[in-house]
Amino acid sequence: MKVLALREIGHFAYTQPMNSIRLTPHSEELLQEELARGPYRTPEEVIERALETLAKKESTTSAAGSSSKTPAEAVDDILELQKRNRLRGLKIQDLIHEGHKY
Repeated sequence: MKVLALREIGHFAYTQPMNSIRLTPHSEELLQEELARGPYRTPEEVIERALETLAKKESTTSAAGSSSKTPAEAVDDILELQKRNRLRGLKIQDLIHEGHKY
């Protein structure tokens, strides 16, 4: 059994052999596309870069202290705010259109 030290979550016990993984057909397709397109020469290089990118993304999200939202969730939040926020009976959208006139 191998134990890998990870900064954010402490220790992680990995019991599967490190020299083989199973890919779904979709993952295999993505891997082949990256090999054909990018500077990567081996599947190991692609996977290593993907893991580095994931670690960087997750550490950035953790550092910000906020949960990440999908773009659709963010749009829904903005639209909900628009419905609730009015200035003397005017909607935000009305003010935006008013500003475009000038």
